[in-house]
Amino acid sequence: MKFHPRRTIRALLLPLAAGLALTALPAQTAQAASTLTNGGFESGGSGAATPAGWSEYGDTGASYTESGGHGGSYRLSHYSASAYKVETYQYLSGLADGNYTLTAWVRSSGGQNAAYLALKNCGSPEQRTDLPVSSSGWIRIVTPVKVTGNQCTISVNSDANAGNWINVDDVTFTSGTTGTSGTSVHGADISSLAKSEAKGGVYRTGSGTAGDALAILRSSGMNYARLKVWVNPADGYNDKAHVLAMAKRVKAQGMKLLVDFHYSDTWADPGAQTKPAAWAGHSYSRLKTDVYDHTYDVLSALKAQGTTADMVQVGNEINGGLLWSEGSTDNWSQLAGLINSGYDAVKAVNSATPVALHLAKGGDKAGTEWWFDNALANGVRFDAIGLSYYGYWHGPLADFQTTLDDAAARYGKPVFVAETAYPFRLDSDDPLTNQIDTTAELVPGYPATAAGQARWMNDVASIVEAVPNGRGLGVFYWEATWTAVPGNGWDPADATSGNGWENQALFGYDDRALPSLSWFNHR
Repeated sequence: MKFHPRRTIRALLLPLAAGLALTALPAQTAQAASTLTNGGFESGGSGAATPAGWSEYGDTGASYTESGGHGGSYRLSHYSASAYKVETYQYLSGLADGNYTLTAWVRSSGGQNAAYLALKNCGSPEQRTDLPVSSSGWIRIVTPVKVTGNQCTISVNSDANAGNWINVDDVTFTSGTTGTSGTSVHGADISSLAKSEAKGGVYRTGSGTAGDALAILRSSGMNYARLKVWVNPADGYNDKAHVLAMAKRVKAQGMKLLVDFHYSDTWADPGAQTKPAAWAGHSYSRLKTDVYDHTYDVLSALKAQGTTADMVQVGNEINGGLLWSEGSTDNWSQLAGLINSGYDAVKAVNSATPVALHLAKGGDKAGTEWWFDNALANGVRFDAIGLSYYGYWHGPLADFQTTLDDAAARYGKPVFVAETAYPFRLDSDDPLTNQIDTTAELVPGYPATAAGQARWMNDVASIVEAVPNGRGLGVFYWEATWTAVPGNGWDPADATSGNGWENQALFGYDDRALPSLSWFNHR
């Protein structure tokens, strides 16, 4: 609980009107230093109206220090019982030109018009990172910048409604790239697209012009496509032939390609890892050959047509293993053999292609450790770790960050979000009830609007960007193009099945690209 009686008193003493612009006062009027001072807000203790070394502008009574820091005893807080705008900033001069990274631990109630950290007056474009909504756990965010002109202003900003609050602590500003110059993967799974188009699906720009969905996504900043592979699906889609055809379109748009092998004829996930019908009676030894042959067949065909995969997943959400029951986590030795067969096939086609292993439950640190510890103990080989993280199922953002950071550090591998998504509305566009269709299911602070969808994606991307040592690769949005098109439902064996996901696509019910596509341009 972040309410403090003193805050209400402060709200009565606000010296400036809430409507003041925070950019009117030049940062240079503050006392300058060449290094950040009091980044932990310990100097001056609790109740400091202006933290030592910092300056304030706007509704200054809404900015102060108080007990309850992240690393020490105190923190910076912004709060008022009435609407407010305030900036807490520190101007640095005498800096050596070059790359710098601002790091801070933050919490936020959400609900603000804006709440962000900024680096400005640095001789390059202003850089901002929004504060993710997190009412309890602290979240680390980073903001990189290139300093030219030997100066920079570090700024904490709130444009808030009554009762909104933020906490900021342990702010650092360090030189060097520090591996946080942004993520490289701004991707989406588009596995549903080919079938959607075949069944009459239409995709439009934000202004309503019909066009190629891939071109629309690419123009919005998407740079990586994820395609799943099924062995012999009932509807004929997501098989080798369709993956080859879509790969040509992906590469023609200048995007990279992640190939996601399910080793099934249908969905593979933590609740189901059903062997392909053609492999059903095969022994474990034969299944290892099946995995190798299928993987090699698809990837070598992609390479032959000039669309070599840039990354490959051996299995999809394999928390419980794959190719049950032979490849269950009840038999780690056999599971390791199956995964390594896939790994070997990938490397046989192209030794430079990274192999990712993909788990669901991105907020489950203990479960992730259990899985990968067992994998390593049994000799499983892999190059990267992908996690599914759906905030309405997998826990708060702070838990996700803890899991992601731990995986990167514990196993020394790059990490990425293999799947995430968020609704832009709750009602359905087909007869099937959506998987997320009530406000009670939403992540607090993230409404089911296009703005809420964009905010979710940007905040998830910020957490991946903050993974230490540059090990955060980026994010794949799951099923950006899965709009409600009759015949393109969830069940490949049932043409009448509905979608259940159209309210989490990145195209609206009018087929237009949503404003939330802007997240692809996340730094």
